[in-house]
Amino acid sequence: MDNFLAARSQMALSLGFHIIYACIGMVMPFFMAVAHYRWLKTKDIAHKNIAKAWSKGVAIFFATGAVSGTMLSFELGLLWPNFMKHAGPIFGMPFSLEGTAFFIEAIALGFFLYGWERLNPYFHWFTGVVVGISGLASGILVVAANSWMNSPAGFDYVNGQYLNIDPMKAMFNEAWFSEALHMTIAAFASTGFAVAGVHALMIVRRQNVHFHQQAFKIAAGFAAVAALLQPIAGDIAAKSVAKRQPAKLAAMEAYFHTKPYSPLVLGGIPDVKTQEVHYGLEIPGLLSFLVYDDFKTPVEALDQIPVENQPPVAITHYSFQVMVGLGMFMMLISVLYLIAIWFKKHWIYSNWLLKLFIIAVPTGFIAVEAGWMVTEIGRQPWIIQGVMRTADAVTPMPGIAWSFYLFTGIYISLSIVVVFLLYRQILMVPKLYDKPQDNLTLSQA
Repeated sequence: MDNFLAARSQMALSLGFHIIYACIGMVMPFFMAVAHYRWLKTKDIAHKNIAKAWSKGVAIFFATGAVSGTMLSFELGLLWPNFMKHAGPIFGMPFSLEGTAFFIEAIALGFFLYGWERLNPYFHWFTGVVVGISGLASGILVVAANSWMNSPAGFDYVNGQYLNIDPMKAMFNEAWFSEALHMTIAAFASTGFAVAGVHALMIVRRQNVHFHQQAFKIAAGFAAVAALLQPIAGDIAAKSVAKRQPAKLAAMEAYFHTKPYSPLVLGGIPDVKTQEVHYGLEIPGLLSFLVYDDFKTPVEALDQIPVENQPPVAITHYSFQVMVGLGMFMMLISVLYLIAIWFKKHWIYSNWLLKLFIIAVPTGFIAVEAGWMVTEIGRQPWIIQGVMRTADAVTPMPGIAWSFYLFTGIYISLSIVVVFLLYRQILMVPKLYDKPQDNLTLSQA
């Protein structure tokens, strides 16, 4: 394995693990705060116990997210020194602000975890809200840094020099809003379905039914709303990509030939050599409509882009199809859940609907990973779109393959520990109950 492949593999591995920890860390505090608020309003002890149980999960993911995020910051300097040499002074502001948000989150989480029976109840609840807001801010700030790589701004590039640097313009580049919105909603959908699915499994198994029903309703509510909002965010993001990164959009759609009534391709196997898509379903004009709001205007295809500037088509296309397909699946479950809430209340805890949520436990995170692959692989061969190539940013230091193997071991070990801690936490749920009547049967609930 050469240095370039090892460096890219290590970043892909690190980001692939960290993005899951980050999504959960951004969103779970809001679930926790809602449960806590319901406890304050209803005095239903189950909601207090849910807030306590979820707060332990938040603490686990805060710790693992801090570890993996710190490793990522070191990796940027270790693996991509040429990139950081020029880019660091430009897009460093969101990373600095993210550090501030991280410290606020840590302090607020400490107040929340150790504030039970010690703080004013509503101030205690507010500290949980602060954990959520600061965690969400951290995620958005990191995405702002990544969006700068896709839409560089805040500097003039003259004769290989980066001049007239404006960190604010760099942070609030053209892509930051669409990427931040898309990623935030994805975090709520993926975490919501994962948490709801776990509690649905416990309901199906008839374990601590009332506790898990209340937890399920909170998580499923967040998941359903987020999944139904995601197509709007996705449309905004796709229009932004079409404007700034036409090569990425063309690879996402495996769109080889520019023509009017540009088709949207569903599925299919791209063949780069023949520039065709086999076994795909083409819907004429739909890509033109999604990009330009009319069916005729041609969308720029790969034939308009030099081959050396084209991203890998197949993996970008497959990743995009996986993301969209799983997103549609989560939307279907969301529609069924909302129908159950509004019109068919006897559906809510029916086995078939609960099992759909159980099936959906990993789907959101798979979609997130696929979407991140579209974002990063679709930008290639650039590390800074149109300015610096990834191959020019990699470190000349030998032995990066060994670093990749070491970090792989660390992340796998970290994930095993996380799974063990979460599993133990789920098993400890029965011990959280303060009242015997909280442990109802399904028929009683």
